[in-house]
Amino acid sequence: MIQLKTAIVTGASRGIGAATALMLSKLGYSVAVNYRENKAAADETVKRITAAGGDAFSVRADVSDPEGVKELFRIAGAPDVLVNNAGISHIGLLQDMTDGEISRLIGTDLVGVILCSREAARLMVPKKSGCIINIASMWGEVGASCEAVYSAAKAGVIGFTKALAKELGPSGIRVNCVSPGVIKTDMNGELTRETLEELAGDTPLLRLGTPEDVAAAVGFLVREESSFITGQILPVNGGIVI
Repeated sequence: MIQLKTAIVTGASRGIGAATALMLSKLGYSVAVNYRENKAAADETVKRITAAGGDAFSVRADVSDPEGVKELFRIAGAPDVLVNNAGISHIGLLQDMTDGEISRLIGTDLVGVILCSREAARLMVPKKSGCIINIASMWGEVGASCEAVYSAAKAGVIGFTKALAKELGPSGIRVNCVSPGVIKTDMNGELTRETLEELAGDTPLLRLGTPEDVAAAVGFLVREESSFITGQILPVNGGIVI
């Protein structure tokens, strides 16, 4: 019996995470579909994968909780691929954010990436192989007004990616980052139709991105053909940030 390679995708119940889980399944991975609250949505992602002939299972874990992350990796096992996708956003003035809102955002979007990568590294280094892909944002590259903390967290993910790639490279582990632009997901659902149309108009390709656009970039980075690529930031933004 052929043993499938394993991938862990955090925040995979919907949007970019779900699209990435589906894509990795098509590439032959058994996928651990991580979620924090929405079990029904995570199970739907699993259902879509298994209906297409793939292998997947859902695992509940809050990536900002060190013990929860350890349990995630205990259940999922040693991954060949880790995609750190789990993230939340907050739109509003910095001075109006509460301590709890700041801690939750940084905890999920940055600390979660660090904690999951730490567990993955512990399991990948002995094997001398593995691939970690972090999902950042174009706002981590250029900053966004009224999303200062989110921008800071995603900028941290970019810096972390570059540093960890240097640290894990000698062990044969590649670490890269995908930096999406404006993507049609629930995270952007609170934006008005007019705002979304304006953002699409500001994008040289004159459209918003899809979760599948981002998943395709992840798929490129996990392939053997990308084996000499590490420490890189791959923008998927339609040209809005160059």
